[in-house]
Amino acid sequence: MGGPDVGFMLRSLEVLATFFVIVVGLIVLTIIVVYIIDISQTRHAIRRNYPVIGRFRYFFEEVGKFFRQYFFAMDREEMPFNRAERSWVYRSAKNLDNTAAFGSTRSLSAPGTILFVNCPFPTLGTDAARPHEITIGADCEKPYATHSLFNISGMSFGALSRPAVLALSQGAAKCGCWMNTGEGALSSYHLEGNADLVFQIGTAKYGVRDEHGNLSNDKLHEIAAHPQVKMFELKLSQGAKPGKGGILPGSKVTREIALIRGIPEGQDSISPNRHPDINNIAELLDMLERIRAVTGKPVGFKAVIGTSGWLDELFLEINKRGHQSAPDFITIDSADGGSGAAPTSLMDYMGLTIKESLPLVANKLHEHGLKERVKLVASGKLITPAEVAWALCAGADFVTSARGFMFALGCIQALQCNRNTCPTGITTHDPHLQKGLVPADKARRVASYVENIVYEVGVIAHSCGVREPRQLRRKHARVVIENGISVPLDELYNPDSAHRVLEQCRKVS
Repeated sequence: MGGPDVGFMLRSLEVLATFFVIVVGLIVLTIIVVYIIDISQTRHAIRRNYPVIGRFRYFFEEVGKFFRQYFFAMDREEMPFNRAERSWVYRSAKNLDNTAAFGSTRSLSAPGTILFVNCPFPTLGTDAARPHEITIGADCEKPYATHSLFNISGMSFGALSRPAVLALSQGAAKCGCWMNTGEGALSSYHLEGNADLVFQIGTAKYGVRDEHGNLSNDKLHEIAAHPQVKMFELKLSQGAKPGKGGILPGSKVTREIALIRGIPEGQDSISPNRHPDINNIAELLDMLERIRAVTGKPVGFKAVIGTSGWLDELFLEINKRGHQSAPDFITIDSADGGSGAAPTSLMDYMGLTIKESLPLVANKLHEHGLKERVKLVASGKLITPAEVAWALCAGADFVTSARGFMFALGCIQALQCNRNTCPTGITTHDPHLQKGLVPADKARRVASYVENIVYEVGVIAHSCGVREPRQLRRKHARVVIENGISVPLDELYNPDSAHRVLEQCRKVS
Protein backbone atom coordinates (compact mmCIF):
# COMPACT_ATOMS: atom_id res chain seq x y z
CA MET A 1 0.00 0.00 0.00
CA GLY A 2 1.27 3.40 -0.91
CA GLY A 3 1.72 6.17 1.61
CA PRO A 4 -0.36 9.31 1.77
CA ASP A 5 -0.23 11.65 -1.16
CA VAL A 6 1.78 14.47 0.39
CA GLY A 7 1.32 16.64 -2.66
CA PHE A 8 -2.44 16.29 -2.52
CA MET A 9 -2.48 17.16 1.19
CA LEU A 10 -0.34 20.24 0.61
CA ARG A 11 -2.57 21.41 -2.21
CA SER A 12 -5.63 20.89 0.02
CA LEU A 13 -4.05 22.91 2.79
CA GLU A 14 -3.24 25.67 0.31
CA VAL A 15 -6.87 25.74 -0.85
CA LEU A 16 -8.14 25.86 2.74
CA ALA A 17 -5.64 28.59 3.61
CA THR A 18 -6.69 30.59 0.56
CA PHE A 19 -10.36 30.12 1.42
CA PHE A 20 -9.68 31.20 5.03
CA VAL A 21 -7.79 34.31 3.87
CA ILE A 22 -10.67 35.21 1.52
CA VAL A 23 -13.29 34.76 4.24
CA VAL A 24 -11.26 36.79 6.75
CA GLY A 25 -10.67 39.42 4.11
CA LEU A 26 -14.39 39.65 3.35
CA ILE A 27 -15.17 39.94 7.06
CA VAL A 28 -12.58 42.68 7.53
CA LEU A 29 -13.82 44.47 4.41
CA THR A 30 -17.40 44.25 5.64
CA ILE A 31 -16.40 45.64 9.04
CA ILE A 32 -14.57 48.52 7.36
CA VAL A 33 -17.54 49.30 5.12
CA VAL A 34 -19.98 49.15 8.06
CA TYR A 35 -17.58 51.29 10.13
CA ILE A 36 -17.50 53.96 7.39
CA ILE A 37 -21.30 53.85 7.01
CA ASP A 38 -21.90 54.12 10.76
CA ILE A 39 -19.41 56.91 11.43
CA SER A 40 -20.68 58.87 8.41
CA GLN A 41 -24.43 58.66 9.07
CA THR A 42 -26.14 61.23 11.33
CA ARG A 43 -29.46 59.59 12.26
CA HIS A 44 -28.29 57.23 15.03
CA ALA A 45 -26.05 58.62 17.77
CA ILE A 46 -25.10 55.18 19.15
CA ARG A 47 -23.89 53.93 15.78
CA ARG A 48 -22.03 57.17 15.08
CA ASN A 49 -20.25 57.12 18.45
CA TYR A 50 -19.69 53.38 18.51
CA PRO A 51 -19.37 52.20 14.89
CA VAL A 52 -20.10 48.51 14.22
CA ILE A 53 -20.47 47.41 17.85
CA GLY A 54 -23.34 49.87 18.33
CA ARG A 55 -25.41 47.72 15.97
CA PHE A 56 -25.45 44.88 18.50
CA ARG A 57 -27.79 46.99 20.61
CA TYR A 58 -30.63 46.36 18.17
CA PHE A 59 -29.91 42.65 18.03
CA PHE A 60 -29.89 42.26 21.81
CA GLU A 61 -33.01 44.41 22.11
CA GLU A 62 -34.83 42.13 19.67
CA VAL A 63 -33.78 38.81 21.20
CA GLY A 64 -34.11 40.06 24.77
CA LYS A 65 -37.88 39.59 24.86
CA PHE A 66 -37.49 35.95 23.87
CA PHE A 67 -34.87 35.31 26.56
CA ARG A 68 -37.18 36.95 29.13
CA GLN A 69 -40.08 34.78 27.96
CA TYR A 70 -38.30 31.45 28.11
CA PHE A 71 -35.49 31.85 30.65
CA PHE A 72 -35.85 34.80 33.01
CA ALA A 73 -39.53 35.63 33.66
CA MET A 74 -41.23 33.77 36.50
CA ASP A 75 -44.32 31.70 35.70
CA ARG A 76 -46.73 34.49 36.71
CA GLU A 77 -44.72 37.59 35.75
CA GLU A 78 -44.90 37.91 31.97
CA MET A 79 -47.29 40.19 30.06
CA PRO A 80 -49.75 40.23 28.40
CA PHE A 81 -50.21 36.56 29.35
CA ASN A 82 -47.87 34.79 31.73
CA ARG A 83 -46.44 31.30 31.36
CA ALA A 84 -48.87 29.77 33.87
CA GLU A 85 -51.88 31.02 31.91
CA ARG A 86 -50.49 29.91 28.58
CA SER A 87 -49.50 26.54 29.97
CA TRP A 88 -53.03 25.92 31.27
CA VAL A 89 -54.48 26.61 27.82
CA TYR A 90 -51.86 24.49 26.04
CA ARG A 91 -52.46 21.51 28.31
CA SER A 92 -56.22 21.83 28.15
CA ALA A 93 -56.17 22.05 24.37
CA LYS A 94 -54.11 18.84 24.28
CA ASN A 95 -56.29 17.15 26.92
CA LEU A 96 -53.30 16.71 29.23
CA ASP A 97 -53.45 16.57 33.01
CA ASN A 98 -53.82 20.06 34.48
CA THR A 99 -53.54 19.22 38.16
CA ALA A 100 -50.79 20.73 40.35
CA ALA A 101 -48.92 19.66 43.46
CA PHE A 102 -47.42 21.21 46.59
CA GLY A 103 -49.59 24.32 46.68
CA SER A 104 -50.45 27.29 44.53
CA THR A 105 -47.80 29.56 43.02
CA ARG A 106 -50.41 32.30 42.74
CA SER A 107 -50.32 35.07 45.33
CA LEU A 108 -53.59 35.00 47.28
CA SER A 109 -53.11 38.34 49.00
CA ALA A 110 -52.28 40.70 46.12
CA PRO A 111 -54.88 43.44 45.45
CA GLY A 112 -57.30 42.38 42.73
CA THR A 113 -56.99 38.65 43.46
CA ILE A 114 -60.29 36.82 43.00
CA LEU A 115 -61.28 34.20 45.56
CA PHE A 116 -64.35 31.98 45.24
CA VAL A 117 -66.39 31.12 48.31
CA ASN A 118 -66.77 27.39 48.80
CA CYS A 119 -69.80 26.13 50.73
CA PRO A 120 -69.79 23.33 53.35
CA PHE A 121 -72.03 21.13 51.21
CA PRO A 122 -70.86 21.34 47.59
CA THR A 123 -72.96 20.04 44.74
CA LEU A 124 -72.65 16.32 44.17
CA GLY A 125 -71.68 15.08 40.73
CA THR A 126 -75.03 13.34 40.46
CA ASP A 127 -76.82 16.67 40.97
CA ALA A 128 -74.64 18.69 38.60
CA ALA A 129 -76.12 20.07 35.39
CA ARG A 130 -74.80 21.46 32.11
CA PRO A 131 -75.09 25.24 31.53
CA HIS A 132 -78.74 25.97 30.89
CA GLU A 133 -79.94 27.16 27.51
CA ILE A 134 -80.29 30.89 26.88
CA THR A 135 -82.32 32.40 24.09
CA ILE A 136 -80.98 35.59 22.55
CA GLY A 137 -83.50 37.78 20.70
CA ALA A 138 -86.58 35.85 21.75
CA ASP A 139 -88.84 38.22 19.81
CA CYS A 140 -86.83 38.03 16.59
CA GLU A 141 -88.06 36.16 13.57
CA LYS A 142 -85.16 33.72 14.06
CA PRO A 143 -84.01 33.80 17.72
CA TYR A 144 -80.83 32.03 18.76
CA ALA A 145 -80.97 29.49 21.58
CA THR A 146 -77.72 27.98 22.88
CA HIS A 147 -76.21 26.18 25.86
CA SER A 148 -72.78 27.50 24.92
CA LEU A 149 -70.92 29.27 27.71
CA PHE A 150 -67.45 30.00 26.27
CA ASN A 151 -67.12 31.17 22.67
CA ILE A 152 -64.68 32.45 20.04
CA SER A 153 -64.42 36.23 19.94
CA GLY A 154 -64.04 38.35 16.80
CA MET A 155 -60.91 37.59 14.76
CA SER A 156 -61.06 38.40 11.05
CA PHE A 157 -59.94 36.30 8.13
CA GLY A 158 -57.04 38.49 7.05
CA ALA A 159 -55.81 39.09 10.55
CA LEU A 160 -55.90 35.29 10.84
CA SER A 161 -54.69 32.85 8.23
CA ARG A 162 -56.83 30.47 6.20
CA PRO A 163 -55.84 27.34 8.19
CA ALA A 164 -56.41 29.19 11.48
CA VAL A 165 -59.96 30.17 10.51
CA LEU A 166 -60.64 26.62 9.30
CA ALA A 167 -59.36 25.13 12.55
CA LEU A 168 -61.46 27.52 14.65
CA SER A 169 -64.65 26.94 12.68
CA GLN A 170 -64.23 23.18 12.71
CA GLY A 171 -63.36 23.17 16.41
CA ALA A 172 -66.34 25.38 17.29
CA ALA A 173 -68.64 22.95 15.49
CA LYS A 174 -67.17 20.01 17.41
CA CYS A 175 -67.79 21.53 20.85
CA GLY A 176 -70.97 23.50 20.10
CA CYS A 177 -69.70 27.02 20.74
CA TRP A 178 -70.17 29.99 18.44
CA MET A 179 -67.50 31.75 16.40
CA ASN A 180 -67.45 35.49 15.73
CA THR A 181 -66.23 36.33 12.22
CA GLY A 182 -64.54 39.58 13.24
CA GLU A 183 -65.04 42.66 11.09
CA GLY A 184 -63.27 41.16 8.05
CA ALA A 185 -66.49 39.72 6.56
CA LEU A 186 -67.63 36.15 5.96
CA SER A 187 -65.31 33.73 4.17
CA SER A 188 -65.85 30.21 2.89
CA TYR A 189 -63.52 29.03 5.64
CA HIS A 190 -65.92 30.28 8.31
CA LEU A 191 -68.76 28.39 6.64
CA GLU A 192 -66.79 25.22 5.93
CA GLY A 193 -66.63 24.19 9.59
CA ASN A 194 -70.44 24.47 9.91
CA ALA A 195 -70.21 26.18 13.30
CA ASP A 196 -72.69 28.73 14.62
CA LEU A 197 -71.45 32.14 13.49
CA VAL A 198 -71.84 35.71 14.69
CA PHE A 199 -71.29 38.11 11.79
CA GLN A 200 -69.53 41.25 12.98
CA ILE A 201 -70.14 44.54 11.19
CA GLY A 202 -67.20 46.87 11.64
CA THR A 203 -66.98 50.55 10.86
CA ALA A 204 -65.93 49.85 7.25
CA LYS A 205 -68.95 47.52 6.74
CA TYR A 206 -66.76 44.83 5.14
CA GLY A 207 -68.84 42.19 3.41
CA VAL A 208 -72.09 44.17 3.69
CA ARG A 209 -71.08 47.43 2.02
CA ASP A 210 -72.21 48.91 -1.27
CA GLU A 211 -69.90 50.52 -3.83
CA HIS A 212 -69.80 53.70 -1.72
CA GLY A 213 -68.95 51.92 1.54
CA ASN A 214 -72.43 52.26 3.01
CA LEU A 215 -74.42 49.46 4.63
CA SER A 216 -76.31 47.47 2.00
CA ASN A 217 -79.62 45.80 2.85
CA ASP A 218 -79.14 43.38 -0.05
CA LYS A 219 -75.73 42.28 1.25
CA LEU A 220 -77.15 41.94 4.76
CA HIS A 221 -79.88 39.69 3.40
CA GLU A 222 -77.29 37.57 1.55
CA ILE A 223 -75.27 37.04 4.72
CA ALA A 224 -78.37 36.25 6.79
CA ALA A 225 -79.40 33.61 4.24
CA HIS A 226 -76.59 31.37 5.48
CA PRO A 227 -78.11 29.14 8.16
CA GLN A 228 -74.79 29.09 10.06
CA VAL A 229 -75.04 32.85 10.70
CA LYS A 230 -77.06 33.08 13.90
CA MET A 231 -76.53 36.69 15.03
CA PHE A 232 -75.12 40.06 13.95
CA GLU A 233 -72.80 42.21 16.06
CA LEU A 234 -72.25 45.90 15.35
CA LYS A 235 -68.72 46.76 16.47
CA LEU A 236 -68.48 50.24 17.99
CA SER A 237 -65.01 49.75 19.48
CA GLN A 238 -62.54 47.05 20.46
CA GLY A 239 -60.24 46.52 23.40
CA ALA A 240 -56.81 47.24 21.97
CA LYS A 241 -57.77 50.50 20.29
CA PRO A 242 -60.95 52.19 21.55
CA GLY A 243 -61.72 55.11 19.26
CA LYS A 244 -59.74 53.74 16.31
CA GLY A 245 -60.83 51.45 13.49
CA GLY A 246 -59.34 48.13 12.48
CA ILE A 247 -55.89 48.02 10.86
CA LEU A 248 -54.87 45.32 8.38
CA PRO A 249 -51.38 45.84 6.89
CA GLY A 250 -51.21 45.78 3.09
CA SER A 251 -48.93 42.74 3.20
CA LYS A 252 -51.91 40.77 4.49
CA VAL A 253 -54.45 42.09 1.96
CA THR A 254 -54.24 39.25 -0.55
CA ARG A 255 -56.42 39.03 -3.64
CA GLU A 256 -58.80 36.68 -1.85
CA ILE A 257 -59.14 38.92 1.21
CA ALA A 258 -59.61 41.99 -0.97
CA LEU A 259 -62.49 40.28 -2.81
CA ILE A 260 -64.17 39.17 0.43
CA ARG A 261 -63.90 42.61 2.01
CA GLY A 262 -64.44 44.67 -1.12
CA ILE A 263 -61.18 46.62 -0.86
CA PRO A 264 -58.04 47.15 -3.03
CA GLU A 265 -55.47 44.35 -3.00
CA GLY A 266 -52.10 44.96 -1.34
CA GLN A 267 -53.06 48.23 0.36
CA ASP A 268 -53.37 48.91 4.09
CA SER A 269 -56.98 48.44 5.15
CA ILE A 270 -57.81 51.06 7.76
CA SER A 271 -61.39 51.31 8.97
CA PRO A 272 -62.99 54.59 10.12
CA ASN A 273 -62.64 55.22 13.84
CA ARG A 274 -66.42 54.98 14.19
CA HIS A 275 -69.51 54.32 12.08
CA PRO A 276 -69.98 57.51 10.02
CA ASP A 277 -73.74 56.89 9.88
CA ILE A 278 -74.19 56.58 13.67
CA ASN A 279 -73.87 59.92 15.42
CA ASN A 280 -76.01 59.50 18.54
CA ILE A 281 -78.06 57.10 20.66
CA ALA A 282 -81.15 57.37 18.47
CA GLU A 283 -79.20 56.51 15.32
CA LEU A 284 -77.53 53.56 17.09
CA LEU A 285 -80.91 52.08 18.00
CA ASP A 286 -82.22 52.81 14.50
CA MET A 287 -79.27 50.94 12.99
CA LEU A 288 -79.75 47.94 15.27
CA GLU A 289 -83.43 47.81 14.35
CA ARG A 290 -82.64 48.10 10.65
CA ILE A 291 -80.24 45.14 10.77
CA ARG A 292 -82.72 43.09 12.80
CA ALA A 293 -85.58 43.87 10.42
CA VAL A 294 -83.55 42.96 7.32
CA THR A 295 -81.98 39.77 8.71
CA GLY A 296 -84.66 38.54 11.10
CA LYS A 297 -81.89 37.55 13.50
CA PRO A 298 -80.65 38.81 16.90
CA VAL A 299 -78.53 41.96 16.78
CA GLY A 300 -76.25 43.47 19.40
CA PHE A 301 -73.24 45.72 19.65
CA LYS A 302 -69.68 45.45 20.94
CA ALA A 303 -67.99 48.28 22.82
CA VAL A 304 -65.22 49.15 25.22
CA ILE A 305 -66.65 51.14 28.11
CA GLY A 306 -65.02 54.44 28.95
CA THR A 307 -67.38 57.21 29.88
CA SER A 308 -70.58 55.61 31.17
CA GLY A 309 -73.16 58.40 31.01
CA TRP A 310 -74.17 57.40 27.49
CA LEU A 311 -75.35 54.04 28.83
CA ASP A 312 -78.00 55.78 30.94
CA GLU A 313 -79.08 57.75 27.86
CA LEU A 314 -79.21 54.53 25.84
CA PHE A 315 -81.26 52.60 28.37
CA LEU A 316 -83.62 55.53 28.99
CA GLU A 317 -84.24 55.80 25.23
CA ILE A 318 -84.89 52.06 25.04
CA ASN A 319 -87.48 52.25 27.80
CA LYS A 320 -89.03 55.22 26.02
CA ARG A 321 -89.28 53.37 22.70
CA GLY A 322 -90.12 49.99 24.22
CA HIS A 323 -88.05 46.93 25.09
CA GLN A 324 -88.35 45.61 21.54
CA SER A 325 -85.95 48.39 20.47
CA ALA A 326 -83.15 47.14 22.75
CA PRO A 327 -80.06 45.37 21.47
CA ASP A 328 -80.48 41.64 21.92
CA PHE A 329 -77.02 41.47 23.44
CA ILE A 330 -74.13 43.75 24.39
CA THR A 331 -70.52 42.56 24.17
CA ILE A 332 -68.28 44.34 26.67
CA ASP A 333 -64.66 44.31 25.54
CA SER A 334 -61.85 44.98 27.97
CA ALA A 335 -59.36 47.78 27.47
CA ASP A 336 -56.59 45.20 27.82
CA GLY A 337 -57.85 43.35 24.76
CA GLY A 338 -55.43 42.36 22.03
CA SER A 339 -54.83 43.13 18.40
CA GLY A 340 -52.20 42.64 15.76
CA ALA A 341 -51.80 46.36 15.09
CA ALA A 342 -52.78 49.16 17.46
CA PRO A 343 -51.29 52.47 18.65
CA THR A 344 -49.53 52.02 21.98
CA SER A 345 -51.17 55.18 23.32
CA LEU A 346 -54.59 53.53 22.97
CA MET A 347 -53.54 49.98 23.87
CA ASP A 348 -51.89 51.09 27.11
CA TYR A 349 -54.11 53.91 28.31
CA MET A 350 -57.59 54.03 26.78
CA GLY A 351 -60.78 52.58 28.21
CA LEU A 352 -61.80 50.53 31.25
CA THR A 353 -60.83 46.92 31.85
CA ILE A 354 -63.47 44.21 32.03
CA LYS A 355 -63.01 44.00 35.82
CA GLU A 356 -64.56 47.46 36.11
CA SER A 357 -66.76 47.75 33.04
CA LEU A 358 -68.68 44.45 33.20
CA PRO A 359 -70.14 45.02 36.71
CA LEU A 360 -70.87 48.62 35.76
CA VAL A 361 -72.93 47.68 32.69
CA ALA A 362 -74.68 44.84 34.53
CA ASN A 363 -75.65 47.26 37.30
CA LYS A 364 -77.07 49.76 34.83
CA LEU A 365 -79.09 47.08 33.03
CA HIS A 366 -80.59 46.04 36.38
CA GLU A 367 -81.24 49.67 37.30
CA HIS A 368 -83.19 50.25 34.08
CA GLY A 369 -85.01 46.91 34.17
CA LEU A 370 -83.30 45.52 31.08
CA LYS A 371 -81.10 42.71 32.40
CA GLU A 372 -83.44 39.95 31.26
CA ARG A 373 -84.01 41.56 27.86
CA VAL A 374 -80.37 42.31 27.01
CA LYS A 375 -77.84 39.48 27.30
CA LEU A 376 -74.32 40.38 28.38
CA VAL A 377 -71.22 38.96 26.71
CA ALA A 378 -67.84 39.50 28.44
CA SER A 379 -64.63 39.64 26.40
CA GLY A 380 -61.01 40.46 27.19
CA LYS A 381 -58.20 38.31 28.69
CA LEU A 382 -60.67 35.77 30.10
CA ILE A 383 -58.83 32.60 29.12
CA THR A 384 -58.88 30.42 32.26
CA PRO A 385 -61.77 28.84 34.22
CA ALA A 386 -61.39 31.20 37.17
CA GLU A 387 -61.63 34.27 34.92
CA VAL A 388 -64.71 32.88 33.17
CA ALA A 389 -66.32 32.04 36.51
CA TRP A 390 -65.58 35.58 37.75
CA ALA A 391 -67.34 37.04 34.67
CA LEU A 392 -70.42 34.91 35.33
CA CYS A 393 -70.45 36.07 38.95
CA ALA A 394 -70.14 39.70 37.82
CA GLY A 395 -73.16 39.48 35.52
CA ALA A 396 -72.16 37.97 32.18
CA ASP A 397 -74.38 35.48 30.37
CA PHE A 398 -71.61 34.43 27.98
CA VAL A 399 -67.84 34.78 27.76
CA THR A 400 -65.81 35.09 24.57
CA SER A 401 -62.07 34.96 23.99
CA ALA A 402 -59.77 35.61 21.06
CA ARG A 403 -56.25 35.16 22.36
CA GLY A 404 -57.21 32.11 24.42
CA PHE A 405 -58.13 30.37 21.20
CA MET A 406 -54.94 31.57 19.54
CA PHE A 407 -53.05 29.76 22.30
CA ALA A 408 -55.21 26.69 21.68
CA LEU A 409 -54.07 26.86 18.05
CA GLY A 410 -50.44 26.94 19.18
CA CYS A 411 -49.65 30.66 19.51
CA ILE A 412 -46.37 31.16 21.42
CA GLN A 413 -46.88 34.90 22.07
CA ALA A 414 -44.12 35.80 19.64
CA LEU A 415 -45.66 39.30 19.31
CA GLN A 416 -45.38 39.28 15.51
CA CYS A 417 -49.11 39.38 14.67
CA ASN A 418 -48.73 42.61 12.69
CA ARG A 419 -45.67 41.54 10.65
CA ASN A 420 -46.96 38.63 8.56
CA THR A 421 -44.15 36.55 10.11
CA CYS A 422 -46.07 34.56 12.75
CA PRO A 423 -43.93 31.45 13.36
CA THR A 424 -46.97 29.29 14.14
CA GLY A 425 -48.90 30.13 10.96
CA ILE A 426 -51.84 31.70 12.82
CA THR A 427 -51.55 35.36 11.77
CA THR A 428 -49.56 35.10 8.55
CA HIS A 429 -50.35 34.59 4.88
CA ASP A 430 -46.91 33.20 4.12
CA PRO A 431 -47.62 29.68 2.71
CA HIS A 432 -44.36 28.36 4.13
CA LEU A 433 -45.35 29.38 7.66
CA GLN A 434 -48.99 28.35 7.24
CA LYS A 435 -48.10 24.76 6.45
CA GLY A 436 -47.20 24.14 10.09
CA LEU A 437 -50.83 24.69 11.13
CA VAL A 438 -52.89 21.60 10.28
CA PRO A 439 -56.62 22.49 10.69
CA ALA A 440 -57.84 18.97 11.49
CA ASP A 441 -55.37 18.63 14.37
CA LYS A 442 -55.87 22.14 15.73
CA ALA A 443 -59.67 21.83 15.52
CA ARG A 444 -59.53 19.03 18.08
CA ARG A 445 -57.46 21.27 20.34
CA VAL A 446 -59.96 24.12 20.01
CA ALA A 447 -62.80 21.81 21.00
CA SER A 448 -60.83 20.33 23.91
CA TYR A 449 -60.01 23.81 25.20
CA VAL A 450 -63.69 24.77 25.32
CA GLU A 451 -64.71 21.47 26.91
CA ASN A 452 -62.06 21.78 29.63
CA ILE A 453 -62.95 25.40 30.35
CA VAL A 454 -66.63 24.54 30.76
CA TYR A 455 -65.81 21.49 32.88
CA GLU A 456 -63.56 23.41 35.28
CA VAL A 457 -65.95 26.37 35.55
CA GLY A 458 -68.45 23.71 36.56
CA VAL A 459 -66.03 22.45 39.22
CA ILE A 460 -65.85 25.98 40.67
CA ALA A 461 -69.64 26.30 40.54
CA HIS A 462 -70.17 22.99 42.30
CA SER A 463 -67.70 23.96 45.04
CA CYS A 464 -69.74 27.12 45.54
CA GLY A 465 -72.86 24.97 45.99
CA VAL A 466 -74.74 25.64 42.74
CA ARG A 467 -75.71 23.06 40.13
CA GLU A 468 -74.30 24.75 37.03
CA PRO A 469 -72.10 27.71 36.05
CA ARG A 470 -74.86 30.16 35.13
CA GLN A 471 -76.16 30.00 38.70
CA LEU A 472 -73.01 31.70 39.96
CA ARG A 473 -73.71 35.09 41.54
CA ARG A 474 -71.63 37.89 43.02
CA LYS A 475 -72.04 36.44 46.51
CA HIS A 476 -69.98 33.45 45.38
CA ALA A 477 -66.75 35.44 44.90
CA ARG A 478 -64.61 37.94 46.75
CA VAL A 479 -61.80 40.26 45.67
CA VAL A 480 -58.70 41.21 47.66
CA ILE A 481 -58.21 44.97 48.12
CA GLU A 482 -55.24 47.11 49.13
CA ASN A 483 -54.88 45.90 52.74
CA GLY A 484 -54.87 42.21 51.80
CA ILE A 485 -58.44 41.67 53.05
CA SER A 486 -61.08 40.33 50.63
CA VAL A 487 -64.56 41.77 50.23
CA PRO A 488 -67.62 40.15 48.57
CA LEU A 489 -68.31 41.14 44.98
CA ASP A 490 -71.96 41.82 45.73
CA GLU A 491 -70.89 44.50 48.21
CA LEU A 492 -67.95 45.90 46.25
CA TYR A 493 -69.98 46.22 43.04
CA ASN A 494 -73.05 47.60 44.81
CA PRO A 495 -72.87 51.40 44.34
CA ASP A 496 -74.66 51.98 47.65
CA SER A 497 -72.32 49.85 49.75
CA ALA A 498 -68.96 49.98 47.93
CA HIS A 499 -67.82 53.19 49.63
CA ARG A 500 -68.78 51.84 53.05
CA VAL A 501 -66.92 48.55 52.45
CA LEU A 502 -63.75 50.35 51.41
CA GLU A 503 -63.88 52.61 54.46
CA GLN A 504 -64.29 49.64 56.80
CA CYS A 505 -61.32 47.88 55.20
CA ARG A 506 -59.13 50.98 55.56
CA LYS A 507 -59.95 51.07 59.26
CA VAL A 508 -58.93 47.42 59.61
CA SER A 509 -55.60 48.12 57.90
